Parts: sequence; C-alpha cells; structure tokens
Amino acid sequence: MYYPSRFSDSVEERNTGLVAPESARAPFPIVILLPAEDVSQESYNWLATELAQAGSVVATYSWIYEDANGQVRAGPGQQRKRLSHKRYGRKPSCPALPAVFTALKRLNKTGLLANQLNLSCAVLGGHGLGGRMALLNANRDWFPAVCGAFSYGGHALADPDQGWARRDVLPLAPDMPLLLIAGSNDGVLDTETAYLAGSDASPAWALERSFSRGIKGRRGDRHLVIVKGGSHYNFASPRDITTGKQFLDRRTRGHGKAVRQYLAQLLVTFCDQTCRGDPMTTADLSALCDASHPMVARAEHK
Repeated sequence: MYYPSRFSDSVEERNTGLVAPESARAPFPIVILLPAEDVSQESYNWLATELAQAGSVVATYSWIYEDANGQVRAGPGQQRKRLSHKRYGRKPSCPALPAVFTALKRLNKTGLLANQLNLSCAVLGGHGLGGRMALLNANRDWFPAVCGAFSYGGHALADPDQGWARRDVLPLAPDMPLLLIAGSNDGVLDTETAYLAGSDASPAWALERSFSRGIKGRRGDRHLVIVKGGSHYNFASPRDITTGKQFLDRRTRGHGKAVRQYLAQLLVTFCDQTCRGDPMTTADLSALCDASHPMVARAEHK
C-alpha cells in the first residue's frame, strides 16, 4: 500500500518507521495496480509513488498460482474459462480482485489508513496481462467501486481457442473512462497479437482494434495512446531480464526514463480526472493524449 503521508518527525515515527497519512487530503481515491505475468509488484514502485504523491492510495499485489502446465507463476490472476465465448461477461475473470477489495475494506476499518479510503472510487490499472485483466474486469456490476481503468501493453483481443472467431474483440465497459496504452516497440504485444490475430497484425493494431471494436459509443473520456519508442517492459523498473517474457521484447527507442516520466504524468492525470473530475485536468489529459505530443506516435478518442 502506498499512500500520501505527512512526516512530523515524531518520536513514534522515529521508533516505528510508520508515518501517518496526510489526512487533510482524505478520503483518498484508490488505484489498484495489476502486475504483468512473472513480474514483481516492486517493479511498479515508480508509478505507485507518483500516484500516491498526487493524492491516491495505491495497492499492488502478486497472485501466486499454478498454471495449466503445473508451473507455479506470479501475476495478476486469471480464470481463463471465464473468457470463453460462452462464459465471458458473466463473472469476473480476475480472482485476485475480490480479495484485494476485501483487504481494502479491512484497512479502512483499522490501522494507519482507518477511515482514510474512498471505497466508492477505485481505478483498475495494469501492465501486460494485468492490464488486460484491468480492462476486462472494469465492471460496476461486479465491483461497484470501480470508476475507470487503464492498461499498458494489454489488449482485449479474444482467443480463438476459446470459441471466438479470429480477430474478435471482447466487449469492454461502455460506462466509464478507459485509457489503452502501448509502446510502439512492444515485442511481447507483437507476439501475442500475431498468435491471436495473424502475423500481419502489429502491436498498434491490437490496441486500435481493442479500442474501435471493444468500446461502444462516444463519451469523450476513452483514450488510445501509442507511445513513441516504448517497449513492453518499459513499464517495469528497474528492468529485470530474468522475469516475464523479456526475450520477446524489443529495445526502447530513446531513453526509457523519459517514457516513464511521460507515462507517470499521463496516468496521474487520468486517475485524477477519473476520480475528481477537475475541469483543469480535462484539458491536461487531452493535451497528453494528443497526437501532436512529442511522446505520442498515435492517439484516438471516443
């Protein structure tokens, strides 16, 4: 848990290392970060810290499970059967989220964050498979607190092995702000897209199709952004070449830190706009999601 704090240099803080939350800014909206498969939750410290400094409480986690091949993995948690053509949309496909929301309710009752959380305002966000789970589980019927979702390197393409036609897209929430992001040099997304949709499809195509086919209507608060030069694991820092599908990724073009700085600004602004609706952040978000921005290769809105 990352939270806005107020360091008072008290004896208790010096003895325990526990710093009280900055209660004047409470109740804090919540951001739940869903990790990529086999990537440590600590890899998102850079983003969680930025979001907490901006006024949100951020929850990160790892879900340990055994996959279909009997291998023990860490990731966001996924129930693949619930993504089949017959079962999609009936129940959540991310088994970790009910547990995370239960933990948040418990933390709001006792301890440092008691009565500090806005349990009616939560943004789901994630990386890779975590981003896919964030998008596919942003459903108020399942999780009434969810008010928006974002994804980096995640998509909504359906799996033909689960009864869908090739290049089908899983429907996304029509009633909340969404932000779909990918790097133009995402080798992992490129590989997944080629498997699900064919070798002629690009990472940008996967996001564009998820955006155009998965999201219905025009609200003005759903955004697609392709980041210039960004790779898949640009979103995890520091980079750990022993985790995830690093061998599939491409190199970041330009400076990885510059990409993360842009992403931090973009995601802080998106979460602020989603949870607080400040008219000033509406203009800031539009500017960050504009094709004329120097970090943006492609952008769409609806």
